[in-house]
Amino acid sequence: MAPAKIKDSAAHSLIAGTIAGAVEGAATYPTELVKTKMQLQGSQQYVSQGGHLYKGAIDCAKSTVKTEGITGLYRGLTPMLVGNAAKAGVRFLTYDTVKARLRDSEGRLTMPRMMLAGLCAGVIEGGTVVAPTETIKTRLIHDQCMPQRQYRGMVHCVETAVRMEGVRGIYRGVVPVMARQGANSCVRFAAYDTMKQWVIGYRASSGLGDSDQLPFAYTFGIGMVAGIVTVYATMPLDVVKTRMQSPSAGLEYRSSLHCAYRVGASEGITALWKGATPRLSRLMFSGAIVFAVYEEAIKLLRRSAI
Repeated sequence: MAPAKIKDSAAHSLIAGTIAGAVEGAATYPTELVKTKMQLQGSQQYVSQGGHLYKGAIDCAKSTVKTEGITGLYRGLTPMLVGNAAKAGVRFLTYDTVKARLRDSEGRLTMPRMMLAGLCAGVIEGGTVVAPTETIKTRLIHDQCMPQRQYRGMVHCVETAVRMEGVRGIYRGVVPVMARQGANSCVRFAAYDTMKQWVIGYRASSGLGDSDQLPFAYTFGIGMVAGIVTVYATMPLDVVKTRMQSPSAGLEYRSSLHCAYRVGASEGITALWKGATPRLSRLMFSGAIVFAVYEEAIKLLRRSAI
């Protein structure tokens, strides 16, 4: 018997995605902070400004807690949390909408179409939500590493950026952000949906269940594997995005391509995967959390008939 297909409304996708994004952002933020600090410290301007240098991800986390307290691991959380909730809502809404339109007459979706739907979702969330919130988050984390603090908090950071650089100041690095988010969603959604459909089919053929609603443990595990695949496939885009959003980017790089070239030429090609360990720990669990929470939220919304 074929698994039952349930079509969810746009409101369900948006609400469930927003909830999943908020939960995932709060749960994994410390690893995001450590990853960003590790990526920033290779910049020449960072070093010349007296930025703190870390031996590795563990040293970075320990030093942050030692000098800032445990709350130091959550500096920049507010823009990240707001952005994460909003971007996940936009991402799932866009993906589900585009995916529905790309299905064939029998409701099937090929791998290339899954990837296209994911790409569209990532580019849209990157350009509308992620670029400004990531810029503010990166600047607050960069500021934490400097001997003298420049920002009093998120609002002051936004005010300073807009006053000194205009609105485009908080959209710095929008191109690499859209490229990274597009690639992330392209890989992550395709990997997740492919594995999910395989598991659903296996359970149906084995008599373990004929529904497309998998138990929490299944979606958590599938989301974790999808996160691992995403990290190594898209890490260079993430490094370039972070460097382009640092306050000193305009002094060092002419464009995203020039940034990628400079990083590879001056620091070695492996520098384009700098911060992979903390990002892996984040995306591995963020993928697990966001997909599992999304699926559970969708189940609740279906039952409540919102």
